[in-house]
Amino acid sequence: MYKKMRGVSLVELMIVVVVLGILAAVAYPSYRDFVARGKRNEAKAALLQIATNQERVYLNTNSYTNNMTALGFPVDDNFPTDSGAYIIDVTFADANNFTAVATYQLVDNETGKCATYTIDGRGTRTSAPLADCWTRTR
Repeated sequence: MYKKMRGVSLVELMIVVVVLGILAAVAYPSYRDFVARGKRNEAKAALLQIATNQERVYLNTNSYTNNMTALGFPVDDNFPTDSGAYIIDVTFADANNFTAVATYQLVDNETGKCATYTIDGRGTRTSAPLADCWTRTR
């Protein structure tokens, strides 16, 4: 007589484990890239906010400032982004120009890509060690 089988065999379970392993191997690097781009976008957005607020301060006082609280930030020095990956600071400011820098704080493979973003009062955007981080999407 033929008996009706119940449950899952070991072979079926191993097939599911292999399929899940392949999916995880493909999805995890994409997820890490997505998270890294989000952190970089936080830094760029904070620097653009500083540049906008610096122009507002310049219109009122005819000079730029290195006081982050005057620019609308809760702390004066070393403002962390929401994720804590970058520290934002105005490193230089005088009557004619300013320089704001975002510095990567974590130690991982992102350190070798877009570790530092810089913007100044003339709108010049730079990054290091890669020079195309402002326009880079990956």
